[in-house]
Amino acid sequence: MAVKIVVRDITVSYGSIRALDGVSVELESGKITSIVGPNGAGKTTLLKCINGIVRPSAGVVFLDGMDIRKIKQIKLARRMGHVPQLPPLHLPLTVFETVALGRRPYVSWVLSKKDIRTVEEAMKAVGIEHLSDRYFDELSGGERQKVLIAMALAQEPEVLLLDEPTSNLDIRHQLEILNLIRRLAREKNLTVVMAIHDLNLASRFSDIMIMLKDGRIFAIGSPREVLTPENIREVYGVEVTILTNPHLLVVPIGVVP
Repeated sequence: MAVKIVVRDITVSYGSIRALDGVSVELESGKITSIVGPNGAGKTTLLKCINGIVRPSAGVVFLDGMDIRKIKQIKLARRMGHVPQLPPLHLPLTVFETVALGRRPYVSWVLSKKDIRTVEEAMKAVGIEHLSDRYFDELSGGERQKVLIAMALAQEPEVLLLDEPTSNLDIRHQLEILNLIRRLAREKNLTVVMAIHDLNLASRFSDIMIMLKDGRIFAIGSPREVLTPENIREVYGVEVTILTNPHLLVVPIGVVP
């Protein structure tokens, strides 16, 4: 089923700092939307508004036409999976037990046969079923990230939100994680939204890009439409050259004086 998220004129302030200022965007199923911009531009805040963690001081987020503020938290958790930027440093659980936490919106005390099957399917979807009995604390960074994605999938969400899914990963694991996210978006028709710093990875794996500057949308469109030398100069203060063979590649030249 196609899911549509509409963000309409949301504003968020932290004291005297305005993290988001009148942001509006529409997000659809089966596509990966990346949110890019410099530190402090509002990327994480926008993600947290979409899943209801942060409530805007103005504006509304709609999920299939319904104001998310009117959706019970447990029902919203069944529809939106969230992978945070920083995984727990110490989690004394096995991989199976960690992924099973994603069933919390559905269970009270014990896992049913359906819950167990869903957890197993989520682990298989991300290729970590062989790690089921390993402890989360023992895993590499890339493996931990896959476990957290599997935990979100165990919620059986229609929307998958990821905050810096490639942070602290080497280049191989970055590509593995983003290829996995792209495959899941297509196969499960998920609405995927990710905040990401790396412009080259964002351009390669995104259908739509939102470029934020000072809490506002500076540019939105396809990677080729958004990642122009002019936009990057204005938003990041960096001169770049753009290569396009075979993928769009942003090559930094220097800082704008």
